Amino acid sequence: MRDEVRRLEQHWGRELAQVEFAVEDVPDLPADFDGPVPLGQTAPGIAGRPVRIVIFRRPTEARGSGDAELSLLVRDLLVKEIADLLGLSPESVDPSYDSPDD
Repeated sequence: MRDEVRRLEQHWGRELAQVEFAVEDVPDLPADFDGPVPLGQTAPGIAGRPVRIVIFRRPTEARGSGDAELSLLVRDLLVKEIADLLGLSPESVDPSYDSPDD
């Protein structure tokens, strides 16, 4: 994840300057949660705390098979979260979004 964050910060450094990136094992879901387990989320900045983009390690690893696929999945998750945060399309944030060829 660190490499992808660095790569994206090269293009979006100013916009991401106040964003914190983190990896957590699993999301904290309510007992009555019914749906697919999220792979990531963006938590808003509250009371002087920065916006926080989190990737959930275990659900992400469960969906990726092999290092290459996992790297692409992490890239796409980060791009989607950043795009949502900035109000842009994922392809505007990173033209390689959702492309298996890189």
